[in-house]
Amino acid sequence: MSAVDLLIAAGVALLAGGVNSVAGGGSLILFPTLVALGLGTVAANVTNSVAQWPGYLGGVAGFRAEYAGQRSRLIRFGVVALLGGTAGSVLLLTTPTEAFDVVVPVLVLLASLLLAVQPLLTRRLRAAVDDGRRRDPSWLYVALFVATVYGGYFGGALGVILVGILGVGLHRLKLANAMKSALSAVTATVSLVVFALFGPVHWAVVAVAAPASLVGGFLGARIATRIPTTPLRIFIVVFGLAVSIYLFARV
Repeated sequence: MSAVDLLIAAGVALLAGGVNSVAGGGSLILFPTLVALGLGTVAANVTNSVAQWPGYLGGVAGFRAEYAGQRSRLIRFGVVALLGGTAGSVLLLTTPTEAFDVVVPVLVLLASLLLAVQPLLTRRLRAAVDDGRRRDPSWLYVALFVATVYGGYFGGALGVILVGILGVGLHRLKLANAMKSALSAVTATVSLVVFALFGPVHWAVVAVAAPASLVGGFLGARIATRIPTTPLRIFIVVFGLAVSIYLFARV
C-alpha cells in the first residue's frame, strides 16, 4: 500500500473507532475501505479485526464510570465472550464464508428491530428481583455466546447486535451500550491473538489504523455517555437498519 492508502486507512479507522463506541458497526466502514484499497476479503476482514482492537479498549476506558458495581456481571459476560470469540475466530480460518454472509444481514436487521421495541419488551419481560437487583435471564448468556461467535467470525455490526440483546436483557440502554464495548473488547482480543498467529494480517495497515482506532473509540465513548437515552436508541436503530441494508446489498 502507498503512503496515501495508509493515511486513508488511518482516517477511516479513527471514524470506525468512534462509531463502534457510540453504536457499533465501525467494521462496516473500515472493512470495505480495506477491500477498496486492494486487500482480499479475508485479509481485509482479519486486518480490520486486529486494527480495531485498540479502539475497543478506548471505548471501555471512556465508559469506565458506567461499570461501577458491575464487576461480577462483567466477569460472567466476559467468559461467554471469550468462548464465543474463540469459536468464531477459529470458524473464520477453517470454513468458507459464503453461508454465513447470507445470515449476517438478517442478524443485524433483527437486532435493530429488537432494540426498537425494547421499551415494550422491557415492560413485558420483567426479570425476577433479588435484593433490589434483577437476575440476568439465562437466555441472555446463550444470545451473547451466539453474538460473540459472529463477532469472532466477521464482527461487522457486532455492537448493534450486542446493544439489541443487552438492551432487552438488562433493561438499561446506557448500561447495555457500555457492556457492549466491554464484550466487544473481549471478542476483539481473542480475534487479535488467533488472527495474529494464524491469519493473513496486513501489519502496515495495523500500524497506522490501530492508534487511530484507539483515539476514535475513546472520543466516541465520551460522546455516547452524554447522549440522552431516547435519541441514543433512535440513532442506534437507524444506524442498524442502514447497516442491514448495506449487508443485504452485498449478498
